[in-house]
Amino acid sequence: MAKMEVKTSLLDNMIGVGDMVLLEPLNEETFINNLKKRFDHNEIYTYIGSVVISVNPYRSLPIYSPEKVEDYRNRNFYELSPHIFALSDEAYRSLRDQDKDQCILITGESGAGKTEASKLVMSYVAAVCGKGAEVNQVKEQLLQSNPVLEAFGNAKTVRNDNSSRFGKYMDIEFDFKGDPLGGVISNYLLEKSRVVKQPRGERNFHVFYQLLSGASEELLNKLTLERDFSRYNYLSLDSAKVNGVDDAANFRTVRNAMQIVGFMDHEAESVLEVVAAVLKLGNIEFKPESRVNGLDESKIKDKNELKEICELTGIDQSVLERAFSFRTVEAKQEKVSTTLNVAQAYYARDALAKNLYSRLFSWLVNRINESIKAQTKVRKKVMGVLDIYGFEIFENADNSFEQFIINYCNEKLQQIFIELTLKEEQEEYVREGIEWTHIDYFNNAIICDLIENNTNGILAMLDEECLRPGTVTDETFLEKLNQVCATHQHFESRMSKSSRFLNDTSLPHSCFRIQHYAGKVLYQVEGFVDKNNDLLYRDLSQAMWKAGHTLIKSLFPEGNPAKINLKRPPTAGSQFKASVATLMKNLQTKNPNYIRCIKPNDKKAAHIFSEALVCHQIRYLGLLENVRVRRAGYAFRQAYEPCLERYKMLCKQTWPHWKGPARAGVEVLFNELEIPVEEYSFGRSKIFIRNPRTLFKLEDLRKQRLEDLATLIQKIYRGWKCRTHFLLMRKSQIVIAAWYRRYAQQKRYQQIKSSTLVIQSYIRGWKARKILRELKHRKRCEEAATTIAAYWHGTQARRELKRLKEEARRKHAVAVIWAYWLGLKVRREYRKFFRANAGKKIYEFTLQRIVQKYFLEMKNKMPSLSPIDKNWPPRPYLFLDSTHKELKRIFHLWRCKKYRDQFTDQQKLIYEEKLEASELFKDKKALYPSSVGQPFQGAYLEINKNPKYKKLKDAIEEKIIIAEVVNKINRANGKSTSRIFLLTNNNLLLADQKSGQIKSEVPLVDVTKVSMSSQNDGFFAVHLKEGSEAASKGDFLFSSDHLIEMATKLYRTTLSQTKQKLNIEISDEFLVQFRQDKVCVKFIQGNQKNGSVPTCKRKNNRLLEVAVP
Repeated sequence: MAKMEVKTSLLDNMIGVGDMVLLEPLNEETFINNLKKRFDHNEIYTYIGSVVISVNPYRSLPIYSPEKVEDYRNRNFYELSPHIFALSDEAYRSLRDQDKDQCILITGESGAGKTEASKLVMSYVAAVCGKGAEVNQVKEQLLQSNPVLEAFGNAKTVRNDNSSRFGKYMDIEFDFKGDPLGGVISNYLLEKSRVVKQPRGERNFHVFYQLLSGASEELLNKLTLERDFSRYNYLSLDSAKVNGVDDAANFRTVRNAMQIVGFMDHEAESVLEVVAAVLKLGNIEFKPESRVNGLDESKIKDKNELKEICELTGIDQSVLERAFSFRTVEAKQEKVSTTLNVAQAYYARDALAKNLYSRLFSWLVNRINESIKAQTKVRKKVMGVLDIYGFEIFENADNSFEQFIINYCNEKLQQIFIELTLKEEQEEYVREGIEWTHIDYFNNAIICDLIENNTNGILAMLDEECLRPGTVTDETFLEKLNQVCATHQHFESRMSKSSRFLNDTSLPHSCFRIQHYAGKVLYQVEGFVDKNNDLLYRDLSQAMWKAGHTLIKSLFPEGNPAKINLKRPPTAGSQFKASVATLMKNLQTKNPNYIRCIKPNDKKAAHIFSEALVCHQIRYLGLLENVRVRRAGYAFRQAYEPCLERYKMLCKQTWPHWKGPARAGVEVLFNELEIPVEEYSFGRSKIFIRNPRTLFKLEDLRKQRLEDLATLIQKIYRGWKCRTHFLLMRKSQIVIAAWYRRYAQQKRYQQIKSSTLVIQSYIRGWKARKILRELKHRKRCEEAATTIAAYWHGTQARRELKRLKEEARRKHAVAVIWAYWLGLKVRREYRKFFRANAGKKIYEFTLQRIVQKYFLEMKNKMPSLSPIDKNWPPRPYLFLDSTHKELKRIFHLWRCKKYRDQFTDQQKLIYEEKLEASELFKDKKALYPSSVGQPFQGAYLEINKNPKYKKLKDAIEEKIIIAEVVNKINRANGKSTSRIFLLTNNNLLLADQKSGQIKSEVPLVDVTKVSMSSQNDGFFAVHLKEGSEAASKGDFLFSSDHLIEMATKLYRTTLSQTKQKLNIEISDEFLVQFRQDKVCVKFIQGNQKNGSVPTCKRKNNRLLEVAVP
């Protein structure tokens, strides 16, 4: 049987009011009390119509499980209690079924939970859309882009341990089925000033701490970093560790996420190298140095950090050092170079660090977009998710350029929010045929115009001031604001106010105040001009472009000398203004969905609800005004079918089933309840209720009616239950009686059957015992006859045995007597032959017989003819020991000769070389044992047969003894280059492997020595005679897989031609002449990255290290 679907509603089991539109009375106090009541009962979501208010609980709640996802899937928005999943489902179904592009706008101040809300939206959409390997890969990439962007764009602040310090807008693209195809991410205004300076109690971006905590020792050594945070000036130490945050684990998560998103290994390494370079930039310090002209010039105190940065980035150290000390200004055809003082040098350093990190972040966003963008060109549906910083108001005039830009963005979002909300209301009224009445509301367009007006706007005047020649300061900018904006009703400053306010200490001289929609904000003008300029000296851009690091070079295209642009780059304010305009244009093309995030307290603690803080957020989010806009016409609306289904029990005509149309049923219902006609209106598909009191009256009537219906159901149920129980008892009594009678008859039958079986068993036992007695008597008679016969046969046998023994004794006595008689005859016959030498003859005869027997046995026990067979028959007699050993030696020499007679002349030459190699390297070189079983081939390249080396073959007239590819070690850096090694009767030649061109030719008379280590490697050095032509560039250092063979053949050939033995030096340290310098080659044990291959590295001008596994 199918499971019955339970119909529910937003109004069921409601704690407080689930939709603020229904709040009665509506004021700030009741609004906050309702939020607090729901928050205390773990109800963190509340509606304002279709807007979701989310209060950050600062703890995990069990309301995001897969079961919850299924509960809200394909449900009406108001069908269940308020939840972010309801809004996500509504947006996704509108996109999938109605083909409407959607956008979800998430706003709120730092720490209100915007980032978590955006993750929940994306995870819900990923859970409810289609499945499949390709679709799952796209979903995983979209979700895994979050950890990467959070690591590089989020930081700990006093308000939030994971605060987004940039605005993010993601367009998720879907196909016609609603399956995700990809996405596009846009970022807005990264807070790059945090890279070089953080407020007290806050941290730099997460990635710096994650890298130092989670990277392996090998990676840190490669990046020349240390784990100690105090080593880096750019890292805040008072908040380096965050409770509950494992930076090491997060680093592993980020590396895994980068791999899933599609970053190649070398790309991830390049990103970490840039992060390390930014960290090291903060450690560069400057000192003043006076010049001849009296001006101060900055010099770097310690150049070690600069050297490490240059090694990481591949920049010439002198170029970067000059960029920190001089500034070049170009105007038309002129160039002017000026020195930088210490303050300017620190500014240049920090500007470079901020630009480098900011551009890296933009590159990361673009790289992620390349991976997650849709691969198909079919028409796409789009769902945008906007997670952007909320309105910021700091105390003590700490609001600066960043807060000004952020609040400007929120003004624009508030403007579009009101416009789209009113537009949505008006469209619904028109769609339902309800008369639309004008709604008065505060239009903040005047504030937006104050900021963004192209002529008199604050941003325009800031840009104009930045571009103006002459002395430009924050004070001159404030003076210009006082001149232009003095009469604006939403702008205040010390100079713009009348003289009676000159003593107002709440408005300092260096500040101005703007009346935003969320309240008055006091801005400190200091830093506005510098932050808007965002100036990076051209010398630094050009130095970065010259970097050998591919990623860094791509981040500074303006540094290319071939593309010098003297035009001033756009300011930060104008760039952000253009980005916001593009964002607003994009949002206006989509159906909006809103999530308003609220932070309940400043302590980031659970179960604490600060009414003053929440009140402040409610005001600047404009939530009360939003409620008033929604309920200016009709506070509640609902489709006819669910309305009739919910309230049909209040009218006898509609209960329990209404047969006609749902609208007609609702009309009958409302007429029956005598609800005033001015309290509701009938739309085409919905009933509109004007006052929340009317809805609550319906709910009260429904609650009372449900209690009456419950009582009726209980009465009917109890009667049915009693009747059913009686009938069951009666039926049970009949069944029990029948079963008892059956049981009694069965028991009586079993007793009779048991008695019968007992009697039968007794009778059968008596008969069996009688037969047994008869059988035993018969058996005893048979056994007695057998025993008598056996005794008789035994007596007969013993008599016969006695007779045979007596006869045998007589025969033995005759034989003994006969033998003694024969012995006596023999002794008498041969007595004449036995003289004094009889013992010696007997000894010699015996010895001869033993030796004869020894040789006969040796003939049958001879071992095989293999020279390596160690077997030999054991010695039978001790006196034959020397003979036995001599025979073994003679036999071995004989079979060796037989074995040698089989060799050809070529084989004899090979064995001679092997013997020579044994004398040279056995027990001296660890590589020797592995070469014993390998035949010496010499011509490994087959130059005579390979047409590729025809030119090389024609250039050599002598016989080639060795032709092998070796690795020639570069004298400068220890890297290897492939060369063809040729040995002839008179010369040693090196040729290029690709072209076959001869690079070097060394006569054998100029070769003085060959050096190698005692370890298991193929490195060897060929020492040349000092002063010879071949020794102009120094000795050669090679690496070969056939070292033993090459050294042996070189030794034999040199001995043959020069009649002098070549010196073979085996040592783990030896000197090699490189041009005019002597370099020590040292062999050490070490773990290799590339397995068992030795590596060579030039440590300094006098040492070359070879790491052998």
